[in-house]
Amino acid sequence: MKQDSKIYVAGHTGLVGSSILGALSDNGFSEIITRTHKELDLANRSQVEQFFASEKPEYVFLAAARVGGILANKTLGGDFIRENLYIQTNAIDISYRTGVKKFIFIGSNCAYPRLSPKPLKEEYLLTGELEPTNLPFAVAKIAGIKMCEAYKNQFGFNALTIMPSSVYGPGDSFHSEESHVITGMMRRFHEEKSRNEGNAAIWGSGEPLREFINSKDLARACIFLMQNQTDLDLINVGTSEEVSIKELAVLIKKVVGFSGDLIFDRSKPDGMQRKLLDSSRIFEMGWRPSITLETGLRELYETFLTSKDA
Repeated sequence: MKQDSKIYVAGHTGLVGSSILGALSDNGFSEIITRTHKELDLANRSQVEQFFASEKPEYVFLAAARVGGILANKTLGGDFIRENLYIQTNAIDISYRTGVKKFIFIGSNCAYPRLSPKPLKEEYLLTGELEPTNLPFAVAKIAGIKMCEAYKNQFGFNALTIMPSSVYGPGDSFHSEESHVITGMMRRFHEEKSRNEGNAAIWGSGEPLREFINSKDLARACIFLMQNQTDLDLINVGTSEEVSIKELAVLIKKVVGFSGDLIFDRSKPDGMQRKLLDSSRIFEMGWRPSITLETGLRELYETFLTSKDA
């Protein structure tokens, strides 16, 4: 990938895509192609065909997806599986057919079996049952992973799937119904602080462990892997550091400055107990994360305070 290569970032307004766009710009890449959802509906094949025919991107980062937390997955599963299957199928197939030199697909760690040994290795994919709380989204992501692999094996298409740990950072959604765990807590604690309420409710027991990666670190990893060739079909990208949901809540409470009590509602689902990734493959290639969780949370809260969501 050269400085003047034509690079398409699909999903550039989202959490991962916006960070990839920023990292590319910061590193001097000058021919970056973007389209908003209004300008290009990736679920519409004819629109995608016209776009690739006219723009002729050489490299593609597919970060576009319908995403959300446990509540959104539980209530909008049909939307999640339909939209993501359309988006992935169109982007992968048309990228191959128009001669894209390299394609990176952003997967999701929820695609791994819920009871796999930890840390999760790439070879554990499809070796057991999935976590029920995000099943439709996970199935769609698995289809994308396997489509990239099949196109590579049959057609020689240079496609790679990146499997990140749980992502947070600038560009994440603070929507009350579709937010991830970090932004959901941050918004709730901020609102309780503003109302001077005495406590904040949190879904589940607080016991599950999670591994979080800042979107800026993930963006650096995506560019690193686009520029460094590998024979792998799938590669994990994480930090190898875990934190419990309770520890996370206490840290976000500190960052927000919320002084109330935390109430864990055990009647609500926990999701998977652990999602720790084995990121040894990318570590051995020479990449490492650089942003600590607390530093990333403080930056995210500052972003929230200046946003329309605050």
